[in-house]
Amino acid sequence: MKQWYELLFENYAQKYDKECYVQGTLGECDFIEQELSFNKNLRIIDIGCGTGRHTIELFKRGYSVTGIDLSQAQLAGAKKKAKELNLKIDFQQHDARKLPFSNEFDAAIMLCEGGFSLMETDEMNFEILKNATKALKDNGKFIFTTLNGLFPLFHSVKEFYESAGKEGGSVCKNISFDLMAFRDRNRVEFEDDAGNKKVLECNERYYVPSEITWLLHSLGYKKIEIFGAKLGAYSRKDKLTTEDFEMLVIAEK
Repeated sequence: MKQWYELLFENYAQKYDKECYVQGTLGECDFIEQELSFNKNLRIIDIGCGTGRHTIELFKRGYSVTGIDLSQAQLAGAKKKAKELNLKIDFQQHDARKLPFSNEFDAAIMLCEGGFSLMETDEMNFEILKNATKALKDNGKFIFTTLNGLFPLFHSVKEFYESAGKEGGSVCKNISFDLMAFRDRNRVEFEDDAGNKKVLECNERYYVPSEITWLLHSLGYKKIEIFGAKLGAYSRKDKLTTEDFEMLVIAEK
């Protein structure tokens, strides 16, 4: 039986690219470049690349990037965009819990909940972190975002989703937050690229900073830094607060 995150992305590439939460690509790539010291010799893996927005932008800027995703449909959208730009980019279909790479990349990015935090168990989410780490070379850098578990302790997730929703995009309803599991459970209503209306029961895991730090330390990272993640404007100047819906994590092996 397919999980909600598999069903969501079966035919959703065009509509996905119009969602409000994927409009910060240029600024996010600016930040990634700074973190990599503008070194075009570095190899990057984009885990949960979706329709390839970060992969394509970084490739256009001269980096060697491999984009991987679980969804064949999302990858088809990525390949179509790359072809229209006459770019030959390596896109591969893989489950992030079972990546075939070992000690191959200088940097890994995993942005906008491209896989991590969507899994149905904590163990599966940890497998994603473990496989991303395995794909990295020694001294590699891992940059990712995830849902900030401090936010729902001080705010209503329901009100946040309602304020973020907009006409033409996906809409979350029946929202509840489980404080014991730190999971947000909701019903997503959306229209796919063929115009079919769909409803999915979803849930996502939120993480508090101490959890992320402990998980990454257990994987051997020597330096772990966590910041607030502002759409299209990642910055080391943004200290993580309870106002941030997402956190930005930068870890070095």
